[in-house]
Amino acid sequence: MNQSFESQLKSLGSYRGGILAASMVGLSAMFLSDHYGAPSMLMALLLGLALNFLYEDTVAKPGIEFSARTILRMGVALLGLRVSWQLLSDLGLQSVTVVVAGMLLTILFGVALSRLIGRGLNFGILTGGSVAICGASAAMAIAAILPRNDQSNQNLTFTVVSVTLLSTLAMIFYPMVAELLIMDTTEAGLFLGGTIHDVAQVVGAGYSMSDETGDVSTVVKLLRVSCLAPIVVFLTIFVRWSKKTGEEGQAKTPVLPFFVIGFLALALVNSLVPLPDFVITLFTEISRFFLLIAIAAVGMKTSLGQIRDVGGQAILLVVAETAFLALLILSYILWAA
Repeated sequence: MNQSFESQLKSLGSYRGGILAASMVGLSAMFLSDHYGAPSMLMALLLGLALNFLYEDTVAKPGIEFSARTILRMGVALLGLRVSWQLLSDLGLQSVTVVVAGMLLTILFGVALSRLIGRGLNFGILTGGSVAICGASAAMAIAAILPRNDQSNQNLTFTVVSVTLLSTLAMIFYPMVAELLIMDTTEAGLFLGGTIHDVAQVVGAGYSMSDETGDVSTVVKLLRVSCLAPIVVFLTIFVRWSKKTGEEGQAKTPVLPFFVIGFLALALVNSLVPLPDFVITLFTEISRFFLLIAIAAVGMKTSLGQIRDVGGQAILLVVAETAFLALLILSYILWAA
């Protein structure tokens, strides 16, 4: 009995070095983001890549693995406190329908195009889902339910880098498009919130136009975040059903992963119980830090050579998915005007 307890403590202690290293990278990324405006996810990933040598260290490796998988799931689950069912009533049925349809069609487009260019089903799901839902956070959540293979880490790293960079470019150029097309506050908010990948860039783009546009775009973006859990469940079922998964010989993931259950439970709590703002802010920051730790660990597990091997076709795929989503939402706005 004592030996078993001691072995468990020893096992937990083996994670310490890797978790500490990933945490320090996460804190560094937060500092760069808060003081210099750099995208925190991208900074965590790049700093992690620079520390790839730590993954070869037998002391750090278990903790890095733990951070990239378990802490990732904890961070995604805590995102549930950022959403509530009240978001649906605030937006209206038509806008909700358009945003959800845009997400689903973008994922289907990504899967179809990925298979067409020979990148495979899972890569299309990963990139299409990250573009459609909420950028880097969605990429990590989807990667957690996809079958693992030798390319899993490099595909996730590539996806996080590409969607973060495209999201930053969209933050700069999409407000110009909205102004060029003389969109009103609601239309601009729907366009920005429905097309830009990451929450931070949506906030930056929306409030750069006006406070009202920022409010609308943030609510639209949070609607997309709230769809993360149901879409992950749908994708889990789809991956289990697909022939491709069977061919890869991977173990099947649960239809409802525990981190998705946690996400849904916290979203339900936030919908039914009026939580104080400081509680939501606290757990949002914890979620952000957990996700930074996780993406830092993913960077540590990946070499720059692996990213280079992903290829130019993958870049064109993510750009095409981004353009597809933007054109869908833009078409609706112009049609409804």
